[in-house]
Amino acid sequence: MPPKSTPAAPSQNKSTDRNEYIPSFIAKKPFYIDDATASQDDYLLHQRLQHESSKDSLANQTWYSRGVRAGPAATKFRKGACENCGALTHKVKDCLERRRKKGAKWTGKGIAQDEVVEDVKLGWDAKRDRWNGFEAQQYQEVVNDFEALEEVKKLVADGEEEEGAKYEEETDMGRQQSKATRNLRLREDTAKYLLNLDLESAKYDPKTRSMVDAVESTNELIAEEGFQKASGDAGEFERAQTYAWETQERGDKDKVHLQANPTAGEITRKRKAEEELVKKESQKKALLDKYGPQDAIAVNPLKDAQVTESERYVEYDERGKIKGAPAVAEKSMYPEDVFINNHTSVWGSWWRDFKWGYACCHSVIKNSFCTGVEEITAAEEAERFSKGIDLPGAEEAEASIVVPREIALKEEESAERHMPNAVNAPEKSSMDESRRRLEELKGGVNEAEMEKYRREKTAKNDPMANMLGKDELLS
Repeated sequence: MPPKSTPAAPSQNKSTDRNEYIPSFIAKKPFYIDDATASQDDYLLHQRLQHESSKDSLANQTWYSRGVRAGPAATKFRKGACENCGALTHKVKDCLERRRKKGAKWTGKGIAQDEVVEDVKLGWDAKRDRWNGFEAQQYQEVVNDFEALEEVKKLVADGEEEEGAKYEEETDMGRQQSKATRNLRLREDTAKYLLNLDLESAKYDPKTRSMVDAVESTNELIAEEGFQKASGDAGEFERAQTYAWETQERGDKDKVHLQANPTAGEITRKRKAEEELVKKESQKKALLDKYGPQDAIAVNPLKDAQVTESERYVEYDERGKIKGAPAVAEKSMYPEDVFINNHTSVWGSWWRDFKWGYACCHSVIKNSFCTGVEEITAAEEAERFSKGIDLPGAEEAEASIVVPREIALKEEESAERHMPNAVNAPEKSSMDESRRRLEELKGGVNEAEMEKYRREKTAKNDPMANMLGKDELLS
């Protein structure tokens, strides 16, 4: 019996020999794969699924250890540690402990343990994972709060069921009636078309199935379109029943049952209505005391105005304005028509000779005081005089007064005698300096007049000055 032939061992590198049937765009390595780091045994390594150990997987990523301390605490303060708690892994501005009155740097006591500082390297997917580092144990607190709230709601609901067990046999008019049933039209409501059966009447419109005068009507019993509420005791009973339903649905302390105790329900409803009325009156009084009566408020005439149709044809331009309408000066954001210094026009309302001014007085000084028409007249006269328009003519020169020659010579001599900055006269230059000053002070006053002035003048500090000119004797 021939020995069995052992099968050949499979080749470990099946991709060493290139397959000619694989297209070049699959076998060719991408440009971003470096030849130095590429595999020399498998030329299709870039097409194969990478191993989990070499792949950036989220399952293999680590996260920071929360609240973990490294070893026992130090016994004395170390240089460079936190001045507050004494830990070496952070500074005092990053310390999360309560600020001590005297830090560990100065006391050397209560030095905290160092935190574990880890260097967590995240891959591309781990950096963009919004749930990376999430701990499900933290959400358990939210679940516990929700369950506690549900337990409280369940206890409250059980208590209400026990309290309402007394009224299990109540009629459908009680609190068990649904809101959808109560929102339906009541049988007591009267259709509007039954109010007036006259065929020639215009109060009911069959097309719209509504009353024509419904808008102008002052009837408060109108329930809805086409119907009218029941009046009298039926309407009062309906309002009382609605109030009882609302109190029971809200769970008020003084909730009433109209069939079980109608008297108490009516008294409670009236008392609540009175309280609401008093509350509204007090609120209205407070508003009047704070803002004043409504009569003092200006009524807007366009508040109650209604938009009505008009046969007027209007065209608008590209700016949205009415064509043919008078132009209205637009207001700017700056204050306008502000008159200062008695002016009746604004600065820049008048322009002449390349200068701006006021139109009321033709003044070109911005902050000048306005004198009105007098300033305009004076300016015009000055301008005419400067141009030689108002100078005296030949006729006025002939009508002038003729002065004699002697008088004219004397006036010229006096003018020369009193010429300012002229050379001093000989008698004045030979006079003593002190005497010349005295003569200048006198100004032509003689000695007799000076003596009379000395006798008649009174001093302000003279105690007897008030007695001058009186014939009374002092006692």
